[in-house]
Amino acid sequence: MTVDATPVPAEKDGTVAPRARGRTAYPRYVAGKVGGAAVSLLAVLVTSFFLFRLIPGDPVKTMTGGRQVSQEQLAAYRREFGLDLPLWRQFTDYCGKALTGDLGTSYQFRAPVVDKITEALPNTLLLTGTAFVLYTALGILLGTRSAWRHGRLGDRLNTGLALTLYSVPSFWLGLLLIITLSVGVGPVPGLFPTGGMESGGKEGFAYAVDVAHHLVLPVVTLVAVEYGQTLLVTRSALLDEMGSDYLTTARAKGLRDDLVRRRHAVPNALLPTVTLIFINLGRTVAGVILVETVFSWPGLGGLFYQALSVPDLPLVQGLFFVFAAAVIVMNTLADLIYPLLDPRVGR
Repeated sequence: MTVDATPVPAEKDGTVAPRARGRTAYPRYVAGKVGGAAVSLLAVLVTSFFLFRLIPGDPVKTMTGGRQVSQEQLAAYRREFGLDLPLWRQFTDYCGKALTGDLGTSYQFRAPVVDKITEALPNTLLLTGTAFVLYTALGILLGTRSAWRHGRLGDRLNTGLALTLYSVPSFWLGLLLIITLSVGVGPVPGLFPTGGMESGGKEGFAYAVDVAHHLVLPVVTLVAVEYGQTLLVTRSALLDEMGSDYLTTARAKGLRDDLVRRRHAVPNALLPTVTLIFINLGRTVAGVILVETVFSWPGLGGLFYQALSVPDLPLVQGLFFVFAAAVIVMNTLADLIYPLLDPRVGR
């Protein structure tokens, strides 16, 4: 008889033995997290519809650009975009289409919302993805070194700088960088473009260099503002581990201090950082609206700001849903991976 076919022993009170509970705990944990994510996505879908209808203004009148338009033409526009229907009918149509992947048609672009999102998504991933890799690596490296040299001058400087930059508004720092490094100050000329993604008229390697040149300032802005959070979480988690008995045992075996840190302390201390990394990974899809707007970066953040100013309701709703869905999915993945790294979770 195989192990799987062996009857599961029961306790005297009728409860299942610990081994049996361990076999079913993780599937139940996964089902609960996935179900919670589905409910959250449904709540976002409903919220995205009603929230942006609180924005003052008439989208149809905004689309006319202030031109003299007859009431008949305005009524025709409202019929075209379904704005003449009762609110409950608009809501049911929106939910029905969204469940099939249709997020509607943009008022100002007269194009499917999904197409506009697909068009801008690579630009956002290039910007926020590059910044994500840099500030995550920088935060983990500096956070580890600060914790291992707790209380020294380097630790105090790293922590103080991280707290300062983390509290700085990203749009303010971006404007400051534009003034100093794009426009130039006094005899110092501007070194980088003031905005946009490319200068135009370039191809091949020259185009890649041009895009990288435009990428520098927005990436520096994001890295400067975001790396502090990863640093502080890594530092705090590692400080909690440093007094553990297993580190004392590792040192007693004659391991060098550097090996104790890299092989024993850091892997266990990175568990809280894993959750933070997945949260930040979800935000790479959402982009950073203020930074993309300040630097005129043609990504999802800039598209959201442009749609909000109309308001282009289908585009705003679609972008909001994509932003929230990315964060929810990544949070759920973090919850599912965490028990595999720490078996005590979800048992």
